[in-house]
Amino acid sequence: MDIGAISSSISRVAQDLPAIATTILPDKSAQNREVVQAVKALNQAEMFGEENELQFQRDQASKQLVIRIVNRKTQEVISQVPPEYVLRLAEAFKK
Repeated sequence: MDIGAISSSISRVAQDLPAIATTILPDKSAQNREVVQAVKALNQAEMFGEENELQFQRDQASKQLVIRIVNRKTQEVISQVPPEYVLRLAEAFKK
């Protein structure tokens, strides 16, 4: 596994997320429902394993969209885009 390539990909995604999140969409509520349905379908299909689920959340401190894979039983975050340190860096740069 090439850690450098993964870090580079995560950085690109993290940079693109604010632009994606702030784009005004014509029928936002319908699109939000579609995203919720897609996430539910992925979780029901156990795409991330029997014990894990996909979650979309907004980070309260940075107001950024965060995508996580979380263990259903322990609520441990298995993977997150953007990573926590990127959210904290973005928050620090704003100050």
